Amino acid sequence: MLELSALGLLQWQPLHGYRLKQLLELFMSSYISVNYGAIYPLLKRLEERGQIAVIAEEAGDAGSPRKIYGITTKGRELWRQKMLEHPQESWVNSGSRFKIKFFFFGYLEPAERIKLLEHRLRVCYIRQEYIESLKSEYPLTDNYQFAARDRCNCVLASEIQWLTEQLAREQSVAEIADFAKV
Repeated sequence: MLELSALGLLQWQPLHGYRLKQLLELFMSSYISVNYGAIYPLLKRLEERGQIAVIAEEAGDAGSPRKIYGITTKGRELWRQKMLEHPQESWVNSGSRFKIKFFFFGYLEPAERIKLLEHRLRVCYIRQEYIESLKSEYPLTDNYQFAARDRCNCVLASEIQWLTEQLAREQSVAEIADFAKV
């Protein structure tokens, strides 16, 4: 997820490592953990693979120059691939990954956004059915357990409603764009 986030932010604007970390913390800290121990090795890997390149250097606070990175065509291709993939992962990670992807929806085509929204909505319905199927197998015994389950159900229902609204909006945009082409 860190690679997806970093490449997405580098599409937005060229950045040096410190600024990249700041923006990751600002926009992605609810979904991923960001630390310097991960940022600089990631930038090095991406540069070695030709997915980002140093486009400038500027004086840093400590005297050593800061490398400013920009995304390459190869990096944009990797980013798009990561945006459209659906890796097998835990419920929590898949939710975090989707929210990161949503932040970058503006870089995708309407049809791609619709597919991602439809996929996440299906995953949420599957999760809802799974939770419902476990109710009889694992009966709750106290008010805290009931409250925790109710909160879980409320959050999931809220996400389903939000996804449904976003999907309807995207479908309207796509219909208008298709109508304009005719």
